[in-house]
This record gives sequence, C-alpha cells and structure tokens, in this order.
Amino acid sequence: MGQENLNSKNPKSKRLSRRSFLGTTATAAAAFTIIPRYVMGGTGYTAASDILNVAGIGVGSQGGGDIQQLCTPDVPIVRPQRNFNGTPMTKEQIAAQEARRAEMMKRNPPPGGQSNTNAPVQMGAAGSGKTIKLANIYALCDVDSDYAGHIFKGYPKAKIYNDWRELLDKEKSIDAVVIGTPDHNHAMIAAAFMRAKKHVYLEKPMAKTIVEVRKLAEVAKETGVVTQMGNQGHATEGTRKTVEWIQSGVIGLVREVQLSTNRPMGFWPQGDLKRPAGVPVPENVNYDVWLGPAPEKPYNPEAFHFNWRGLWDYGTGAMGDMGAHIFDAPIWALNLGMPVKIQATSSPYSTDYMPLCEMVTYEFPARGNMPAVKVTWTDGGLRPPRPEGLEAGRAMKDATYYGDKGIITHGSHGAMPELIPADGNFKGPDAWLPRTGNIFEDWTGAIKDGKKSCNDFSISSKLTEIMLLTNIAVKHQRDNITLEYDAANMKITNLPDANSLFHYEYRTGWSL
Repeated sequence: MGQENLNSKNPKSKRLSRRSFLGTTATAAAAFTIIPRYVMGGTGYTAASDILNVAGIGVGSQGGGDIQQLCTPDVPIVRPQRNFNGTPMTKEQIAAQEARRAEMMKRNPPPGGQSNTNAPVQMGAAGSGKTIKLANIYALCDVDSDYAGHIFKGYPKAKIYNDWRELLDKEKSIDAVVIGTPDHNHAMIAAAFMRAKKHVYLEKPMAKTIVEVRKLAEVAKETGVVTQMGNQGHATEGTRKTVEWIQSGVIGLVREVQLSTNRPMGFWPQGDLKRPAGVPVPENVNYDVWLGPAPEKPYNPEAFHFNWRGLWDYGTGAMGDMGAHIFDAPIWALNLGMPVKIQATSSPYSTDYMPLCEMVTYEFPARGNMPAVKVTWTDGGLRPPRPEGLEAGRAMKDATYYGDKGIITHGSHGAMPELIPADGNFKGPDAWLPRTGNIFEDWTGAIKDGKKSCNDFSISSKLTEIMLLTNIAVKHQRDNITLEYDAANMKITNLPDANSLFHYEYRTGWSL
C-alpha cells in the first residue's frame, strides 16, 4: 500500500506557475515552466514565483507544529508550558513533569531523541536551525485565540480567523490548507476546502467515522486536489526500510504482527469517567465552531483542547492518536487490505469516555503469495508477550513482525527497524523505494509537480478505516462475538447493530 504512488513516474510532468496551480493541479495548464527545486537550491528551496499560500486551521497544538514545518516563523515561537486542558502549568507541575520524563527516558529512551511529550510531533526540519520556506502562511484560524496566540504572534502577516467557514469564504488567494482540529471536525472542513479546489494536509486520523473517511476519499478523487494525511512516519527512512526488508524476504513470510502504545496513559483522561459539568464559555473561545457537527453539550475545559481525544463525542482514542504512526508500516509492508474479522476487549469505559486500555485482534486474509496475517493491538501501557530471542534488558518497541525466518521490530513512525535477536553484521537489502523528503516536502512538492503525494487520501483512507473499526469492536465487545467485516459493502455481517456506528447524526446546521 503506497508503493504504487511512490514508484509512479511522469516524465511529462512540469513544474507549474503559482497561478496555474491555484485550483486543482490535475487539470491546470502550465503557463511557464519553473526551474526545478533540486537545480536551484536543493530540497526546501522555493522560487519566489513558486510559493504556495497556505492557511492553517486548528493551530494551537499539532497544527501549529505542522505550520512551522512549512515555513519558519517571522518571530521565534516559544510554546507555553500547559496542562492538557490548556491551563498554564505551575512551577510544581513543570518540575513533576520533568521528573516523570527523566524516568521514562531512563527506562525506555524514545527513538530519534524526541523527549517533549507535551509538544507536537516534529518530523521535519523545524527546530533544526534550518530556514524553511515551503509555503507562505497566508491565514490562520483557531477557535481559541489565547491557546493559539503563540502561533499567531509567530506569523504577524497572516490574517486571523476563529471560524474556518469565514476564512474559506473570504480568502480566495489561498492554495492549500493544513487542518489540525479535533477529529470530529476533520471531515467537514477537509471536504469544504477540497470542493473549493484547495489542496489539503489533514492531521490523522482522516475523520471520526468510516462514512466520513470514504466520503473524503471520494471528494479527493472527484476534485483532483493534492491530499496528504499527517502521518509523518509514512515518509521516514525507517518505514521505507521496514517495507524493503519485509518485501525482500529478510524474515520470510509474516503471519503475525504485534503493535502497542502507552497512550492514553498519562496523556489525557480515559476510562469509566463522567463528563465534567458545564461552565461558562470564555470570551476567547468560539465553542459553537469547535463543536461543529458533534452533539450539543456544555463547555468545560477538561473536555477541551488536548483532552477531547478520550471522549466518544470528539476523539478516536489511543488508536486515533497513535494508530496511524504504528499501523501504517505493517499495512504497507504486508500489502494488507481490510480485516475480515475483528475482536476487542478492554478495561471499563463509560458513555462519555473510552477505555483506559484495550486489546484488539484483526484477521487479514491471504494476499497473492502472502499468507493470512493476525495483527494484535494493545494500548494504555499494555505490551504483548516478549518475543523469544529478545535480549534481557532490551526494551520492546511498538511493532514486532514474526516471520518464518526471523523477527523485525521498530518504534513509532517506523523508527529504527532492527532484528531480534540483534545482528550487528546485518546490512539489509539495497534501498529500492524512492525517498521523497519529509511529509511536508512531499506534499508541497506534489502540488507543484501535479502528482499524488506519498500518503494521499486513496492510501490513508484505508489505514484510517482499519483504525476506526477498532472503536466499533470495543463498543461491541460485550456481545461476545468476533465481528465479521464486509468492506466492499461497509457492514458488519454477523451483528447488524454494529453498523449504526459507521456514522452519527450531525448537529443541526452542519453537514458533510
């Protein structure tokens, strides 16, 4: 999965002037040819006439990190240290956080040296001291002007909004949009901008429901705009190495994969919890736009900002947060389609919040000469059994592949694939997949070259659908049945009641 796009060649493709790709590049006519980026100044170089006008929507957290990967801010950005409900951290909380972080680092050093768990995942050049100018940040939109204030200050020339609909209506000069809102707003915003012929970078997961995911893939195909889901690991060296190793037969035929994450443990609330009571909405918050299509429920900061991830109304839980980063490489490497069976068990949960931890099993059918595969997902800090051959004292990583000739393991975002047991003499097969630069370079380059991005919606929709099946299985675990999935007809065949979870009724005034 994804290999088709990465291997595609189009010798007739030309770089287009900014005017010629203002709409959909798939149908634009070239006004003149711009000298390719690699001739002028290497990756990241952009000619003055080749610049994209980009809008950012939902920029207080991860979306703000994405914006910085596209363009170095005019004013250096210092992100405030906050609790996950958006309130400033006290000195005591900062000290306690640093102590916890140091202990976590000691027990299990993260791949790539990333240690700030309260910051957006950065998978590019931001923070390296390198000046980035892949795009011009033309407009910024966030429903909370205080929470996103540090990003607004970083781009003083950008036009500011608190309602994405107003931005879309007024700013005709934008070429593309980066969407970093909560999951429940992804589909509606992305669909509206694609229909306006704006290219879309959408944070993972693509949407909250499977119906929404399929609709986004359909609209992307109809409009021809360049799309990319913010699954940064899809463009990393580690993911490509994993695909090359497995598809080259390094560990033989793979019949089992085990995946795990510590989320949401210590990151945001989940479990058998009651939604906090409503309080007055602050003046700096446009709560109606934040709610979007979600049910009409009162505002509380404890169910807002980062904490929304654990609520059924807005988020998709640990799988929605980390599944794209951990499940992506197995799907690509093993050419997995949709699972035919899925079964879940979890700790207690409530009508408001998802469970604190869960274990989910997926069964994928055979594909060509590849055998059927069983994939197990655990979260909330649970880990699968340690594989035989894993050396004492060596920590388990997030993904482990069991082949009939060996075992491969890697971290989140495909990081640092390794053999179990370790083999210092192993070099791996020669690289054969194209290297496209980081996910942001790939997206902007695809817009300018008139081609698909490496993780466009035709690819990421399949990954997201698999991820979203997880919560359907969790909600129906008490039916004591292994769900059987007919992907072609988008239905659970042996439990019709489960099909009601493929979508939900939008709040009045909102539609996809």
